[in-house]
Amino acid sequence: MRVTVEIPDELAAELIAAGKDPAREALEALTAYQRLLDVAAEADAREGIRQGLEEMHRGEGRPATEFFAEMREKHGLPG
Repeated sequence: MRVTVEIPDELAAELIAAGKDPAREALEALTAYQRLLDVAAEADAREGIRQGLEEMHRGEGRPATEFFAEMREKHGLPG
């Protein structure tokens, strides 16, 4: 996969003046951003699980066996 990142000339000049490689800095920033997205996705999944457990403890929802029976009937699947 190829990714193209445009670094504004002014920023590139500042990075070079500071002895840094603009391409490496961009790659590190993209890597950090991806890690942030991964953490957010994991947190979202954990929150969904937490909410589901909370609902279950409050007696909301229905048994999985009931749900699967309904899905089998709805989609004509063997039981």
